[in-house]
Amino acid sequence: MKPKMMLKILIDVAMTVSLLFLMAYEMVGQTAHEWIGIGMAVLFFLHHILNRKWWGNIGKGKYTPFRIAQTVLVFFVLLTMIGSMVSGVILSRHVLAFLPVQGGRSLGRNLHMLSAYWGFILMSLHLGFHWNMMMGMVGKFVKRTSAARTWSLRGLALAIAAYGVYAFEKRGTGSYLFLKIQFVFFDFEEPLLFFVLDYMAIMGLFLCIGHYLAAGLKKIRKKS
Repeated sequence: MKPKMMLKILIDVAMTVSLLFLMAYEMVGQTAHEWIGIGMAVLFFLHHILNRKWWGNIGKGKYTPFRIAQTVLVFFVLLTMIGSMVSGVILSRHVLAFLPVQGGRSLGRNLHMLSAYWGFILMSLHLGFHWNMMMGMVGKFVKRTSAARTWSLRGLALAIAAYGVYAFEKRGTGSYLFLKIQFVFFDFEEPLLFFVLDYMAIMGLFLCIGHYLAAGLKKIRKKS
């Protein structure tokens, strides 16, 4: 595997891990949350620098249903990241507290919640759109495949997605997405691992949705 591709994979993995711990907010501590957020922003910029060829081709070629959906998804992810970064600067009490930012905390809090939760969902869908490509890379290292292994992995994915539906409801994620509740509830007696596992399941749910949505859109192109 080429060094550039390996770097891309490492950055994407680091972004995914950072995203999961960012959702834990108070459980990891405010200072740690701000540092992880800054790290996430740096990784996000690096991700787009390494994928600048995609941006260079955005006005070229034919737009299929899959490409339209993928492009719209990328732009919405970009909006949520900008919202998270701007509101993060406004709300910072530790790492960026030296900046001369005053007021706007109420608006910043709402923007941060919307950007964080919608960003989490949209990035999970984005991962799903690229899942075949990632599995293709893994397949280069796994020489032998079997029907039993394939169906076992599909069954595992289905189980994770099913639990993701439960975790989505359990964690009240839908309420945060639409600001029905403006303050996130954390159970500080709960182990951080359980919280992260629940959000991994929610990520898995939307990754599966993104994967099968992408597959459906590609089929539309073949039929047309």
